Amino acid sequence: MLRRLHHEQPDSFAFTPENQAWAEAQMTKYPEGRQASAIIPLLWRAQEQEGWLTKPAIEGVADMLGMDYIRALEVATFYFMFQLQPVGSVAHFQICGTTSCMIMGAEDLIAIAKEKIAPNPHELSADGKFSWEEVECLGACANAPMAQIGKDYYEDLTTESFGDLIDRMAKGETPLPGPQNGRYTSEPSGGLTSLKDYEADKPEHNASVALAAELGDTLKRIDGSEVDLTAPWLGKEQGRKIGVKARKKVTKPGDAEAALSDKNETGKPRAKADAAPAKTNHAGAASKPGGSSNGSAPAGEGTKPETLDAPKSGGADDLKKIKGVGPKLEKMLNGMGFFHFDQIAGWTADEVAWVDQNLEGFKGRVSRDNWVEQARSLAEGNDKKN
Repeated sequence: MLRRLHHEQPDSFAFTPENQAWAEAQMTKYPEGRQASAIIPLLWRAQEQEGWLTKPAIEGVADMLGMDYIRALEVATFYFMFQLQPVGSVAHFQICGTTSCMIMGAEDLIAIAKEKIAPNPHELSADGKFSWEEVECLGACANAPMAQIGKDYYEDLTTESFGDLIDRMAKGETPLPGPQNGRYTSEPSGGLTSLKDYEADKPEHNASVALAAELGDTLKRIDGSEVDLTAPWLGKEQGRKIGVKARKKVTKPGDAEAALSDKNETGKPRAKADAAPAKTNHAGAASKPGGSSNGSAPAGEGTKPETLDAPKSGGADDLKKIKGVGPKLEKMLNGMGFFHFDQIAGWTADEVAWVDQNLEGFKGRVSRDNWVEQARSLAEGNDKKN
């Protein structure tokens, strides 16, 4: 199918402040210079906000990620999850028409869509509330036939239940997704034949339906005002907003890393390595200035932990035992003056923030993989051995 941008486009696009903060948080999941990896979630959030994916939205996301417009357009036009033309204001139905669903009556569902919504795919209903299209397999074959709205599946449909869904949505109702014939998940239609002990204690809804009910966003545009901005890989508190960081617009391949190479994520110049003379720390090894007593990094970047010039007697610990630390990171940590589990185990939140900022190419890795807790366990293991 040929996928083109719609012939009518809005003049501009901007994320809501909340969605902008969410998008910036997503970008921090990836190593610096690789923020383009966030292209799919950011395009999806733009579509959730606007209803469909516009040209200004695609280009705006590309600017955020330092991508050429054509690269972002390639992603948007490749995946059928992205709608490149206006869709129904209430719901856009993606009806699976592949083998299992076809055998179980998908063509009858399409007939209902033509009758109640519009004669042709991607055509808006008379009231503008609905649109539909036929898509390839959505992976819910055991619950065929089915249709998808946004990220939610409506399964085990019949012509009657599908027509009823459309009517209820037109009245402003939000029917729960999941099986529409009384099934809990994808157990045999005649009832469980095994694991029957689970039947009595099971929750009211399966996990997918329960989450949809909890979020309450099945048919709602995501403006960001009620979304969870949690970024656990940054060690942020629940719901805390992530500061929006300015990014230099990049127009040529390879410029992304150059634009970010000499600045940190806040747009400030990177902290220079402390070159003060070494002195002896409480462990009896030569140390470099750092920590709350030996100096700190520039404001906003945390506090530099106490470091060593060389491993303590007995040699360095194998830092690769910490999940997320490979040979390259271990070498980098050693070069920064970190050789032992007990060093990392003692880092405060400010010190974690400093290290997260100064791990070139691995920013955010300390908090994301919870190195402090891992190192504490490994250090305790060493103590028991000794």
